[in-house]
Formats: sequence, C-alpha cells, structure tokens
Amino acid sequence: MVSTSSQPPAINVPKVVLWLILLLCAIQGLRDYVLSPQQQIDVLKLFAFVPGRFTYAYDPQRLFDAIQQLEWSHELGQINAARVFLGDGHPQWWTPLTYAGLHGDWVHLGVNSLWLLAFGSPVARRFGPVRFLALFCVTAIAGAALHYVFHATDLMPVVGASASVSGAMGAAIRFVFQPNRHSAFMLDDGLDGITHNGRALSLREVFTNRRTLPFILIWFAVNFFFGIAAVALGISNSPIAWEAHMGGFLAGLLLFSFFDPAPK
Repeated sequence: MVSTSSQPPAINVPKVVLWLILLLCAIQGLRDYVLSPQQQIDVLKLFAFVPGRFTYAYDPQRLFDAIQQLEWSHELGQINAARVFLGDGHPQWWTPLTYAGLHGDWVHLGVNSLWLLAFGSPVARRFGPVRFLALFCVTAIAGAALHYVFHATDLMPVVGASASVSGAMGAAIRFVFQPNRHSAFMLDDGLDGITHNGRALSLREVFTNRRTLPFILIWFAVNFFFGIAAVALGISNSPIAWEAHMGGFLAGLLLFSFFDPAPK
C-alpha cells in the first residue's frame, strides 16, 4: 500500500506562479465587474505605463511637437489619448512596474497566464518565490524601458504582463533545453521542493546551441510579425507592444545569472 503522503499534488504548479495568476485575474475581475467605466479609465491613468509622460518631464517641447504632428495628420485616437493620459505631465515612476498588473481583456490575460504556467513554472522552481518575483518585476521594467526607446512621445497606455512572461521565457531557455535535464531534479517535500538545479548554459552556449538558437530566432520573428501585423490581420484591436516583449525577454536571458541560486 502506498501512503497518501507520497502522492503528488493535484495542481502541478509552483504556488508563487499560481498565486500570481490568481492576483492578475482578481485585478481584471475588479476592473471589469466592479468599477465603473470612468473608474476604469482612472485606474489606467494611475497605473498604466504612458511613455510620453516621462518625455514631458525632461523635454516638453518634444512632446508638444509630437502632439501637433498628430493634429496635422488627424490621428484622432492618439489625440484623444493625449488629452486623457497626459494629465499634469508629471512622470509616474511606479508605472513601469504596475502596468504589468493590468490587461486589456480576458483573452490578453488568458494568453499571458498560459505562457506563464509553461515557462514561469520551471523558473520559479529553480529560483524560488522571492527570486522569481524579483525577476518578474525587473523584466517588467526592462520591457517598459525598451518600449520607451521606440515610443518616447506616445501617450497611449501600455498594459500587460507580457514583458515579464517573456522574461521568464528568456530565463528558462538558459536551462530547460539541457539534455537529460530531468535527472537534475530533486524532490524534497512535495512539488515545491522540485528544483531545476542542473547546469545552466552560458550566454555563449545559448547562442551556439542547436536547441536554443532556433528558439530565440523564431521567438523574435513571431513577436515582430504579430507586433506589426496584429491589428491589420484582425488579431488584436490595439497595437501589440512587441518592443516590451523583447525587452523583457532579453533581460531574463542576460540577467539570469544574477537570480540563479544553483551552483555554477
């Protein structure tokens, strides 16, 4: 007879990943089913990342010139965004992180949650909850930073955890493509004791490995294609911030060693 204490848990997901997804769902539910339309806009004004506000802080003339250009070209959507989201023009320094807690709709949230389950789970088991949450935050900020480089005068709000999810992907490929990686698992006390503690690939190995290099190239190509064509193809009603995805991915890939607790 097998003791029930040795049975694996019913939900094969690290607790930190599960609770993070539940938190994101709670935020989306609150916005959709509790807040009024005006309150929803107020949440975006307070927590979404708006690149133009940061440009206004140090170069307001550049932003005014961009808004004037929008008026000349009759870009009504951008003009309305400028009226709503510029506000007093002061940068909201918390928004390069808090935007990751908001999503455009349930489909957006669902896609991010599925990818977070797939790639965040192995990273969370290797890093532990604290390091994993730190990676989530750092890659969100990195995604906002790269998006800003390409959209410094844009006043459309950016939302979504896609940069952080991409960061988990970038971190995961440093070790999940290792051959015979399952032999490196350790089971201590239940699933949360499972640790992906095999040797991680160096950056040089990542860009020369026959498994990781094609994954990286395909990932960048797919993100770039959907980033520039999603609206035209009817896949999304709003532009996809593909630059933020790439910023998060590169941060997870390049900063992996700063978070990795496994022996080198």
